[in-house]
Amino acid sequence: MENGANDFNIMQQVKRSLFAMRNGVVADSLRKAGCPHRIVFGVNLPQLNEIAAKYGPSEELAEALWADTALRESALLAPMLYPKEKLTLDKARKLCYSVMWHEDADILCFKLLRDAPFAPELAKELVACEVSRMARYTGMRLYMSMLSSLGPDKLKGTTVLNDALEAAEAELARPDAISTLASMLKEEASFLLNPDGVM
Repeated sequence: MENGANDFNIMQQVKRSLFAMRNGVVADSLRKAGCPHRIVFGVNLPQLNEIAAKYGPSEELAEALWADTALRESALLAPMLYPKEKLTLDKARKLCYSVMWHEDADILCFKLLRDAPFAPELAKELVACEVSRMARYTGMRLYMSMLSSLGPDKLKGTTVLNDALEAAEAELARPDAISTLASMLKEEASFLLNPDGVM
């Protein structure tokens, strides 16, 4: 730890690190794009990765950061710090249903959820959610992360590809469809199911 770090608890140290890396131009762009977090420092992902590496895995810190819904960077840093071995389906479910924004979902799925043994079950549940569009987005994003993480060989013999394709088609049929992501998911799953284009 840096000199003087003992004067602050870990959460304060993290916030100071985030504040030191703030970028006003990026923050303004994120606000204009609709970021719902009240405080946006504009810290980019490589910098967040640096901070995560500095503090290492900590369930307590990750949960405290996730609970800090005011700050955008807290929501992004939390999945990077959450110890994967301590993540249960119930804990993952709570995280998913409390996602505030697309960027939060993207990082949550990519950094924490995609390699969880229960990821296929969770994705299937989320895409079927009737009351939360953000939950459906998170479910589709989790499918996308799994497809890129596992690859064709590991997906053989599983139902993930078929489930992802069905989820994408079901989403596209909704009147309030998240059409861009659903179309991407459909295209990716279709390609992996038929890489040679032979039906």
